[in-house]
Amino acid sequence: MFRFANPYYLYLLLLIPLLVGLFVYGRLQQRKRLRVFGNPEVLAHLMPNASKFRPQVKFGVLMVALTLMIVALARPQFGSKLQTVKRQGVEAVIVLDVSNSMLAQDVQPNRLERAKLILSKLIDQMADDKVGLIVFAGDAYIQLPITADAVSAKMFLSSIQTNMVPRQGTAIGTAIDLALRSFGSAETEAGRTIIVITDGENHEDDAVGAAKLAHEQGVTVHVVGMGTPDGTPIPVNGTMSFRKDRDGNVVVTKLDEEMCRRIAAAGSGVYVRADNSSAALNVLSEQIDKMQKGDLETKSYAEYDEKFYIFVWIALFLVIAEYFVFNRQNKQLNKINWFD
Repeated sequence: MFRFANPYYLYLLLLIPLLVGLFVYGRLQQRKRLRVFGNPEVLAHLMPNASKFRPQVKFGVLMVALTLMIVALARPQFGSKLQTVKRQGVEAVIVLDVSNSMLAQDVQPNRLERAKLILSKLIDQMADDKVGLIVFAGDAYIQLPITADAVSAKMFLSSIQTNMVPRQGTAIGTAIDLALRSFGSAETEAGRTIIVITDGENHEDDAVGAAKLAHEQGVTVHVVGMGTPDGTPIPVNGTMSFRKDRDGNVVVTKLDEEMCRRIAAAGSGVYVRADNSSAALNVLSEQIDKMQKGDLETKSYAEYDEKFYIFVWIALFLVIAEYFVFNRQNKQLNKINWFD
């Protein structure tokens, strides 16, 4: 990848052909004045040390140096470079339910899209923190390993859909276990938390036990409940109908607040129900702000690496070289027979 940070300086390159034109004009005028004094071939014998080509060489060297300096002013930048970034923050793994029940529309536009909106705003507020992303239904998968790259986190978050996990279900415990392993074994002073976004309809495993294990390892588990206790049918994408069970009855999905509260209590965290307001976001932000901050060292790539100094050094070398090139021939060097 290549670019100029200050490309407007490149307009100065228009000076080069102007200076070349003035130099050529000056040389032509000089020759014209010599003809006034006599035959140029006769005059050449009267000026044995005058060089035909050294003035052109000196001028050419200066023009190349000037060109390089203008390019340096435009700040050419190439490729990328790895840099270490240190900051004070916390580590959080977001565990997002992507089961079909998250398509229910008891919050707008639906549970999943509302959850993604809340999380997107939360990530914006966690600029100094590390964030990981896990999706789950009947199984759990790491969508994004824990990282300080908020841009990547939001990009992966935006792409989440309910068809990402092949097996349907709600394995909250499996997802919490996977989130716990995602932190790694490295010790840190930074607080760690797992944020579970779900409707609480856990039918697969021991979610409360998984949250208790996380708490024992120093990781807090917060739960955001999506939906309403009254429940609502689950729409089928691309149709006007709703999901039905094997007997043909419309499936009604309900927020299991009791399960959500038990998971949060076991994980020493808080439970909050999401609605169409920003209440859930405010609660999560408050809890994260209370957590102990620690040193987080991350490796990141700077998009561009400055290379202007290369052009400056070459230009400086050429200017010094031009200084030692004289307009007249060197008598001592002319006495040397270079080919004998």
